Amino acid sequence: MSIELTCPMEDIPDDLKVPILKWLDLDKNLETINEVIGLCNDGNWTELHKRFDKRITFGTAGLRSSMEAGFSRMNSLVVLQTSQGLATYLKKINPNNLTFVIGHDHRFHSKEFATVTTAIFLKAGFKVYSLNPDDSLVHTPLVPFSVDQLGAAAGVMITASHNPMMDNGYKVYYSNGCQIIPPHDHNIAKCIDENLEPWVDKWDWKILLDKGQDEGMLEYVKDSMTTKYLNAIDDLLIDKQLVPKLSSFSNKPWFVYTPMHGVGHEIFKRFAGDLLHLNDREDYLCVPEQVEPDPTFKTVSFPNPEEKGALDLAIGLAEKENIPLVLANDPDADRFSIAVKDVRTGIWKQVSGDEIGFLFAIYEFQKYQKLDEDFKKKHPLAMVNSTVSSQLIKRMAEVEGFLYNDTLTGFKWIGNRTIDLEEEGYYIPLGYEEALGYMFPRMEHDKDGISALTVFLQCYSSWILDSNRFPLDILEDGFEKYGYFKQYNGYYKLPNQELINEIFDFIRNKYEPNGTYPHIIASQLHVTSFRDLTVGFQSDTPDNKPLLPIDSTSQMITVTAKPSYVEGNEEIRFTMRGSGTEPKLKVYIEASAETETRANYLAKLTWEVLKKEWFRPDVTGLKTDF
Repeated sequence: MSIELTCPMEDIPDDLKVPILKWLDLDKNLETINEVIGLCNDGNWTELHKRFDKRITFGTAGLRSSMEAGFSRMNSLVVLQTSQGLATYLKKINPNNLTFVIGHDHRFHSKEFATVTTAIFLKAGFKVYSLNPDDSLVHTPLVPFSVDQLGAAAGVMITASHNPMMDNGYKVYYSNGCQIIPPHDHNIAKCIDENLEPWVDKWDWKILLDKGQDEGMLEYVKDSMTTKYLNAIDDLLIDKQLVPKLSSFSNKPWFVYTPMHGVGHEIFKRFAGDLLHLNDREDYLCVPEQVEPDPTFKTVSFPNPEEKGALDLAIGLAEKENIPLVLANDPDADRFSIAVKDVRTGIWKQVSGDEIGFLFAIYEFQKYQKLDEDFKKKHPLAMVNSTVSSQLIKRMAEVEGFLYNDTLTGFKWIGNRTIDLEEEGYYIPLGYEEALGYMFPRMEHDKDGISALTVFLQCYSSWILDSNRFPLDILEDGFEKYGYFKQYNGYYKLPNQELINEIFDFIRNKYEPNGTYPHIIASQLHVTSFRDLTVGFQSDTPDNKPLLPIDSTSQMITVTAKPSYVEGNEEIRFTMRGSGTEPKLKVYIEASAETETRANYLAKLTWEVLKKEWFRPDVTGLKTDF
């Protein structure tokens, strides 16, 4: 039942009247209608301004926000309008392929948002392949995989990945199985703005879905796509000679797994049992408190394996059972994390995203060396990571003689660059980003936490079986050969999103009036290169044009520098950028040196220098836990 608007219209601020009345006219969801009316009746104009002053921005990551009423939030009306714009754009650019994939996870309203999306695409004349029959759930990587397998024009996954529990998102994949890149995002946003009026008078989605199924335009394909997904893992990622050794690897459970209250356990249990012949309680243990999908994420303060304390339950179980390895997926299972117990010290270490990426790079390089020589001549090796990730595999590539490419942040760039390299004949076994995202292009061109888990179980066990070497040993071997690369990554919370532009403008204007880049920062960091992808400047190219794409709508600066007092072969590289999904300034610092202690010192020193000279939290109001 809808509550009554008791607030007199003259009391509503003039700049809120039009958007609020428009909302109440278009919205057919009683929950969000009542939410807006309640805010009006309470006179909560501050909150209403937050919800209605701006429309949620559609970008290369699609949509992501908290689930509330209002044009700047995630709700059924916004999802409806977005789906209308996306469907219109897809019909415009490829009218001969009206096929679409939809999937959702377990978050609040995920099923509802997927239902709305499905109905709108059916209304637009698309054949819709749904990955969610009845009340089933899927992990995010199954959407891009299905887009590839079905030759669909696009796909959408309803998820907010590892965001807080009241967030949700609308993640779009293009026909190549990658997340969208410019100019698609801008063109889709334009189509959304041109299609805000709902195409349906009544929001009786069941009628549209039943009609679509009766006419053969809606097909539920979870079972068939999951089978193909598992077959692809089996064919492309699993070493058949190693599998028999896995189940006899230990006479007791040898790793702990947690899906972090997400959707990963269902697919993990199938591939672990069917493909690797591993059994629950015999070969591994699952964290019982976190094994079932739970949209409240009740045992963690933040459902992100990167966050401090997120793996405490898993490590506690492993410690109790004397198991040295913990494996984790994030809630939508597209990211992967590990923690290992140092057998020498007994201390647990959560391995960083860059270190996991380096472990995968070593394993894939070792496998590539064993391939047929004719194949290697036709398909030279290449690896890819994002510009905010470690330069360690760049150093490895220089030493070992293979191609390395970096890209802008995000798997939309990693995936698309990989496709380009594949078309040139390169063999690319790995792409990764430091935020626990790993892509094995033989499977698909987006990050996949289940594929990563599959590969890691094999490289972990093979190293131990072949040479009794553990992950920390492999890392140490790599550092001794290629140098120590240590990160000090963190973020600042913004009191308001607009502050991000002020901070970057301050950095640029600090070196006026010449309009040049800094050559020295606080007498401690001597700049050797400066790249600003917002304004389109790079100091070390002949024409000062960046080698990576420019985007004036997002803030991103990358700097390489030498410390004032250099000890051997040392370099510092740092990137700062605005987050695309959260009110944060993200900072990625990496120092390379000849010893671990020195690399760690330089990375921490750089954080402190930038904090004092550029970010000035005492002036700007930035907050950080680092």
